[in-house]
Amino acid sequence: MITKEAVLAALSNVEEPDLGKDLVTLNMVQDVVVEGKNVSFTVVLTTPACPLKEMIEKACITAIHHLVDKEAVVTVNMHARVNSNRKDNKAILPGVRNIIMVASGKGGVGKSTVAVNLALALAQEGASVGLLDADIYGPSIPIMLGLRDERPKMMDVNGKGMIVPMERYGIKAMSIGLLIDEKQAVIWRGPMASSALKQFISDVHWQELDYLIIDLPPGTGDVHLTLVQTIPVTGAVIVSTPQAVAAADARKAIMMFRQPQINVPILGVVENMAYFTPAELPDNKYYLFGKGGARKMAEQFDLPFLGEIPLVQSIREGGDKGIPAIVDDEPVSRKAFLDLARSVARNVAMRNANIEPTKIVEMTA
Repeated sequence: MITKEAVLAALSNVEEPDLGKDLVTLNMVQDVVVEGKNVSFTVVLTTPACPLKEMIEKACITAIHHLVDKEAVVTVNMHARVNSNRKDNKAILPGVRNIIMVASGKGGVGKSTVAVNLALALAQEGASVGLLDADIYGPSIPIMLGLRDERPKMMDVNGKGMIVPMERYGIKAMSIGLLIDEKQAVIWRGPMASSALKQFISDVHWQELDYLIIDLPPGTGDVHLTLVQTIPVTGAVIVSTPQAVAAADARKAIMMFRQPQINVPILGVVENMAYFTPAELPDNKYYLFGKGGARKMAEQFDLPFLGEIPLVQSIREGGDKGIPAIVDDEPVSRKAFLDLARSVARNVAMRNANIEPTKIVEMTA
């Protein structure tokens, strides 16, 4: 006779590998139903982009067969609920569970390309995602998402006029480039840029999001400080290319986030333009800019290495055409960005489970 108690006892032996506790203790097992030899239950994952879902499912079935009844017919329903660990009062971005910054120490390393395709890959995995272009002076998100010459609408939300973010390819997006003529140069001093960015955050109706990806400008400056003092940042993703110059500048971004008065968790490092793969030779890799510079930097700072993004012509063409690589379905780049999204989602879940809650940075000097 199979009982619900026996099923839960068996599943208490299945550990969530990243969080280091069993599924029952983590309250990830729900809706257990037993009908004779038929056993069904739901495992609630911490993200729809969980790369371990198949392993967890097999482990659950094995536990029931070994510890309860080898003839049991087991149905495991996999459901995802993205976790959050915000400590603030949620007056700003109240429906956003996780805020992820994508940063680099210098320009030209493909940071925006990574941010766009990361956001789209998370959405394709089933998450609700927003993308904020925080590069006030050089916004590129409208071009990369095919939103040139389009303008967002306004709506009334509880008596306040709010900007409705544009929607494209299953994500919500907002950029200063959607509000100004792309031929215009944004000539603002630091305080003006910071003020505009704060307005973007407070006056855009993002609604409920699992992840808000923020594409930062290159370097370390006013915009970065404004953001960490305005919103509770879950963590940062650092983008670099393999060569020593790019890695040296990426180190500055890492050190900025690790400053004691800022202390934003770094989710990991991604190496963009890691190798060149010709379309006609998809299995070949040519390391044009050196090999493994970002990986070595991640090891030096004891950070997760999130993956390599190849230098593929379709990635560049997709950004120029407004059809990002992950949408264009080119197999090499698609796999790279999906793997990146799963790594980021995994590290967000571990960050939320193991590190103190996210909060707004309060800087006194």
